[in-house]
Parts: sequence; C-alpha cells; structure tokens
Amino acid sequence: MTDNTEHPRFHTGSHANSHGGHRRISIFGSTGSIGCNTLDVMAHLGGRDAFQVCAVSGRSNIDLLARQARECGAEIAITADEARYTQLKEALSGTGIEVAAGEAALIEAAGRDTEWVMAGIVGMAGLAPTLAAARRGADIALANKECLVSAGTLFQREIERAGGRLLPVDSEHNAIHQVFDRHQRDSVERIILTASGGPFRSFSSEEMARVTPAMAADHPNWSMGLKISIDSASMFNKALEMIEAMHLFDLRPQQIEVIIHPQSVIHSMVGYHDGSVLAQLGTPDMRTAIGYCLAYPQRPCLPVERLDFARLAQLDFEKPDETRFPPLRLARQAMEKGGLLGAILNGAKEIALEAFIEEKIGFLEMADIVETVMERLGAGVPAIDIQAVYEADAAARMLARELVGD
Repeated sequence: MTDNTEHPRFHTGSHANSHGGHRRISIFGSTGSIGCNTLDVMAHLGGRDAFQVCAVSGRSNIDLLARQARECGAEIAITADEARYTQLKEALSGTGIEVAAGEAALIEAAGRDTEWVMAGIVGMAGLAPTLAAARRGADIALANKECLVSAGTLFQREIERAGGRLLPVDSEHNAIHQVFDRHQRDSVERIILTASGGPFRSFSSEEMARVTPAMAADHPNWSMGLKISIDSASMFNKALEMIEAMHLFDLRPQQIEVIIHPQSVIHSMVGYHDGSVLAQLGTPDMRTAIGYCLAYPQRPCLPVERLDFARLAQLDFEKPDETRFPPLRLARQAMEKGGLLGAILNGAKEIALEAFIEEKIGFLEMADIVETVMERLGAGVPAIDIQAVYEADAAARMLARELVGD
C-alpha cells in the first residue's frame, strides 16, 4: 500500500511518459544532492503519472527522507543507519509506506524489480546495493564512484552478464557518453576530462598547505556536499574520475587526459584519430546529466539555464599541475598497475579526507597519506572477487588511520 495523495511536486496529469505507462525506479541516496535533483527531474517529467517509485534511501536526514517518500509515493524508505529506524518509522506512520534500516535492507530493496536505479549512495556503502541491482539486469544510473574505482572489472562483468545498461551520471562521464561513438570505437584516440581546478587552482604549494576545510568546501561552480567539494578542491575527485573513465569506456590509461577549464562549460571531450574533437557543453547543472540518464536514449525537455555564448566571452584551458595536485599522478599509477590498487587508493583517501575535515592533518597531507598506503599495499594483485575488494579497502583504511595517528 502506498500513499496516493496528490503532492505539489509529484503532480498528476501534466506530462506524457514517452516510455508508455509508469517506469518503475528506485533512488538510493535520495537525500543527497544527486537524489534531490533526480526527484526534481522526475517531477518535471510527469511525477506519478510517469514514474512508480519502489525505494528511496538516505542516512541521517530522516525528515527529508520521509517527506520524499510521501511525495513520490515510494513503496519502501530505507535509512542506512539502523539506529534511526524508529525515527523513520514514526515519521511515516499511517502512510502505508514500508520502512527498513541497515545494509541488508538496502541490498534487499536493490534486488526488487525495477527498470532503472539511481546509484547515489556515497562511498563503499553504495557498492553492495548497486551490485544487487546490476545483477538482476536493471539500468544503473551511476553516481557512486566506488563501483568502478574499487571494483571496476568485476562490476562491469556483472553489468554485461545481466544485460542492463550502465549510464554515467557524473557530468564528465555523461558528457563523454554523449559524444563517444561506440560504433567506431577504434577511431577514438583519447578522452579529455575537464576540471574546474576548484578554488585553489592558482594557489602556491605554500598557500595550499594553509587551506582549511571551510575554504575547501566552497566550490566556485558546482553546489555539492562537503566531502565531494573537498575532493574536488584537492583533485582527488578528478583522480577517481580518471579511473572510472578507463573502466566505463574500456580505454588504456594513456588515452585519458585531464585539462583545467575554470568555466565548467565544456564538461568533457572525445578526440578521434582524424583530428576531430567532439565536446558536450552546457551550464553546470546536474539535472542535465540526470535527465539524460533517466530518459536515455531520448533527450527530455529540462528546466535548466541555456548557454548564452555571447555572454561567455571566452573559455580558458590550462594543463593541470601534478606537483600541486598529486592525486592525478596517483590515479595514473592505480590505472597502470590495476588489480586492487584502485580500492586501496580510494580507501586511504576516505580516511585522509575525514582526518582533514576533523583538522587532524593538513590539506596537502591527504595525498601524502594515500601515496604511502599505495606504496605499502599496492602490489597489482588481481581483484578476484568482491570480498577481495572489501579486504583491500579495509587494509587501506587501517593503514591510513595508523598514519593519521588514530
């Protein structure tokens, strides 16, 4: 039983669903920025007339999660935090919406029959639920980096085995997906991931050493959560995107480039061996990428700001400095050695990021800790199974904690 009351955001009777009938979907990580934007796009494209929501999930923002579940008429709402089960249960009392909590509940919900899943849970916590959805053949809108960074080969194998589609939500990978000619894969020479450079692209190493968490959280172009903003400022985000791109588009490490583009108008490019470079441009709004994944292969009409080329005046580019932004160099090492090194890099990065937020280490020390962990644990051991990925992640986190002093 679900709550069928009409809600202002999930209205009825205004938009036709191009797929015919209701599309059955789930949104994992619905309370984060990606999840909120997904619900916004769904509301614009027809709400309950077009979409039947199976599951929504969050962690600590129970009030928002409960409101989302009511508005979209979700069948089940899950909090990843088992201690918040009672709070969520009370918030949804009388609605008929099922309530659950914990990792096992997320995995069970991901295994329920849906056509499309937004994989928006941040961190390694998103790996198991996303795998569960992939294994039953759902189309996966991927906004979780760990699935490919830590377990890329294994994850892609499950997608191919079950027959679902992997649709990248990150603006850079989504841009490449839009201009990557899969029918002429051999003609692709390189891909070029754009990076805004964050708030510190012109800082000296000495200035970067004095950066605080509050400074790093203030991104000049994108509105993101705290951890993602800091990852972007340190270029760890771009480092992870390099590894993701290798797996997503089946490329060699040497084919992946990064260019600093402060305006964030060109979201990424594909270079072909005839000298052509195809780019996807747009305003920095995640709803474009989400809408593309939600309606793929069609292009929905979205309420995003249109580019005004006369106002743009100019687009700037510069080569990234891997001395000041060592995560890019560490990503290349992980791509070239392969195996479990992506999981090791990511696990160590998570601990270093938390330590920086808690002001236990400086901004530049994050990369130092990750590099040390990679050197000590980083033999290119093949990722035999998912358990090996979890073990590599745990070992990296343990060593990183020791280096931080926890």
